[in-house]
Amino acid sequence: MNIAQLLREQASRLGDAVAIIESPRGAARRTTFAELDESVARAAGLLHNAGLGQGDIALFLSTMSTELYVALLAVLRTGGVAMFLDPSAGMRHVDQCCSIREPRAFIATPKAHLLRLASGGLRRIPTKFALGASVPGAMPFREWKRATPLQEIAPCDADTPALITFTSGSTGLPKAAVRTHRFLVSQHKVLERSLGLRAGQIDLTTLPVFLLANLASGVTSIIPDCDLRRPGFVKPGPLLRQIEEFSPESTAASPAFLEIIASAAVKSGKRLESFRRIFTGGAPVFPGLLDLLAEAAPQAEIVAVYGSTEAEPIAEISRDSISVEDRQAMTAGSGLLAGRPIPQIDLGVLRHQWGKPVGPFTSAEFQNACMPPAHPGEIVVHGDHVMRGYLDGRGDEETKFEVDGERWHRTADSGYMDEQGRVWLLGRCAARIADRHGELYPFAVEVAALNSKGVRRAALLARDGRRLLALEPKPGAGAISEESLKRNLGWAKIDEFRILKRIPVDKRHNAKVDYPALKKILR
Repeated sequence: MNIAQLLREQASRLGDAVAIIESPRGAARRTTFAELDESVARAAGLLHNAGLGQGDIALFLSTMSTELYVALLAVLRTGGVAMFLDPSAGMRHVDQCCSIREPRAFIATPKAHLLRLASGGLRRIPTKFALGASVPGAMPFREWKRATPLQEIAPCDADTPALITFTSGSTGLPKAAVRTHRFLVSQHKVLERSLGLRAGQIDLTTLPVFLLANLASGVTSIIPDCDLRRPGFVKPGPLLRQIEEFSPESTAASPAFLEIIASAAVKSGKRLESFRRIFTGGAPVFPGLLDLLAEAAPQAEIVAVYGSTEAEPIAEISRDSISVEDRQAMTAGSGLLAGRPIPQIDLGVLRHQWGKPVGPFTSAEFQNACMPPAHPGEIVVHGDHVMRGYLDGRGDEETKFEVDGERWHRTADSGYMDEQGRVWLLGRCAARIADRHGELYPFAVEVAALNSKGVRRAALLARDGRRLLALEPKPGAGAISEESLKRNLGWAKIDEFRILKRIPVDKRHNAKVDYPALKKILR
């Protein structure tokens, strides 16, 4: 089944219901499901007339917009494949991605088209479209408005690729994650149940794949009036105005994005009264953020979601289900509570062997290789919405293994299951410290440190055989008490505390500690 068929079904069923709301330059623009389906058909006609069709790859570089989804769904309707990459990773990364699978089309904003000046890979793409304003050497994508609609939706096998995204490739060539039509349908079903998606619901949508799930469920998506490429630096004013105007019931967003919105709401004395469900993930979700969100949106259920590019979601937990004892355990070094695995996923905890291939296993061998409750190891998962492998198998040896012929994914995360069947996270497997004092896990220390007064961010690492804890203070919260930290974290045997003005974070979510960058700062 072609995933684009789900939009046609919703357009037929919902018609004049609003599918997407966006506010370019502050002016609200609404697109109904019927209008979106008509636009997609015309855009598919434009692509067809340009010679694009089944199996052709279109590279997208654009912020979230209605026009982006018209183009994306048009590519899928023709049986094409949509490719996304991160240009902030550098031109070498862009060229490598284009060489792994050469795109037939480049669909991008005018600003993104400027990258052609620096990228041979982009210049070699034969067909180019400009979203928005005109660009030399590219066809204006708005020409779709005059194209003859292509009503036929290209038939696709379940395992036909639909979306391709890339890792950063920091340790070598980028790995290409392929989402097939079967995978997208399975992921949609999981997200629909996990996020409680229902027709008529209004959602503030910050994640591109979630907007696809919303369209497939008949949910109205509000595209935030901000630059989502830097979620930790968005301006809250326009977003709070959108929330007040459109009254979204739900949102799923990164911790950095929600921290800014919630902090601004609390500071202004306003409350986000329309929200009934707030989901946050994509980076570690610490208890302090859950508490802030509960203060800002008192009517909402606050849920932390654990997942990854290859498996989204894996586990989740609501703030209300975190007990006083759970909070005490996190403060005492038990790690970060991520909740129960969702019903659609199988989860195990292998003995630590990260960096070495594992398997294949029989079911009995796999059970013997897994750790009992409360014993740390490497988290591994299996399910219909878990990616079976990377393009051309690049990266499969490191991250995949089989149990009775079924493909499992290695998350590269350390953690354990408790006696209640809940997942506790301890940080990345590669960041586990084994030294003269024994084993120590980053989240065990970082979650505990965040409970100390004045600490905004914490990062544990080993440096020259010593345990170092870097700390970033909260703005305006006063000095961090190193003596208090030493008393509270005595069990961790930290050799050095280092207070920094800012701890570097990842470019995508602006929430995960960038440990390689931190190590460079500490040299």
